[in-house]
Amino acid sequence: MIERDELAAWLRLVDTPSIGRQTARRLLAAFGSPQAIFDAPAGARRELLTPAQAEALGATPPSLDALASATWQWLKADEAQRHVITLGDPAYPRALFETADPPLFLYAVGRVSLLNAAAVAVVGSRNPSPQGAENAHNFASALSRAGLTIVSGLALGIDGAAHKGALGNAGSTIAVVGTGLDRVYPKRHLTLAHRIAEEGLIVSEYALGTPPLSPHFPQRNRLIAGLTRGTLVVEAALQSGSLITARLALEAGREVFAIPGSIHAPQSRGCHALIKQGAKLVDSAADILEELRLEPIAAAATSTAASPDGDPVLAAIGFDPVTLDALSARLGWPPAELSARLLELELAGEVARLPGQLFQRLVRA
Repeated sequence: MIERDELAAWLRLVDTPSIGRQTARRLLAAFGSPQAIFDAPAGARRELLTPAQAEALGATPPSLDALASATWQWLKADEAQRHVITLGDPAYPRALFETADPPLFLYAVGRVSLLNAAAVAVVGSRNPSPQGAENAHNFASALSRAGLTIVSGLALGIDGAAHKGALGNAGSTIAVVGTGLDRVYPKRHLTLAHRIAEEGLIVSEYALGTPPLSPHFPQRNRLIAGLTRGTLVVEAALQSGSLITARLALEAGREVFAIPGSIHAPQSRGCHALIKQGAKLVDSAADILEELRLEPIAAAATSTAASPDGDPVLAAIGFDPVTLDALSARLGWPPAELSARLLELELAGEVARLPGQLFQRLVRA
């Protein structure tokens, strides 16, 4: 566990105004540690800094004592589960260290060994279709069973489905969040966050008490991409954080995978754009394992293709959302009889009812 004086020095370095991550890493490369930076003669520091930066570094941030005390108490309250992992710490994730902009340190709760496990990010829309949520859950489950750790951002929608699919399997899951670890955002994922902390890992680069501010989430996305060997985008609009994560993954030299969807669905347009730009189209977890040169798993557990069945309603729905009237016309069934059958299929988990009186077939990924 980090010593209290060392912790305070790291917090001071990060909390100093006008000292960004790049400047801090340059100072660390020159002096070796935060404490050595502050112990060095001011003249030695000035050689690497602007006058304003040098002046800021010479002053102790007024909030430092309170922040250091609160962080130390947080760590001591559960030493087995809570960690601060700094650059140079053996537990610091090597994949993240090799990116262009690694964080100076990470706050973590849970199994820190997962930081250096083979991992894949699963990201996508906060408002997915029922099929998209199902795909995220089942792809994550299959990949986690194959030993890959699933990394996502604890957001509503695809992120939450991916975390839930990965939990309980060999690879488990990492949630990268944009708040301090004494907060859970969104609140609806409080129970999920507690389960991830117990069975997987939650990490953040933000200090305790940090609220969910908008600029933090694009920054958080670079960690999701950087921790992994590849990023799977399940569903995404053309303007979305998921596409930011995919771009960051490409910039970090990682693979990008995308699941295709209906040409009529807004949630599929981001995935289709990625595929046009060279992302690998995948329709099974086995595709991802093959691309990453990992052992394949049983096709039955990874395929998204529907198994043959003789239900005329499922066959008539196909794989795009459809209205009741259109489905009635395809089948020639009376609306009342068709509605009753759709309700049976909905209760069986075979069909989802969408806004606007649309129905969509669910496929087990």
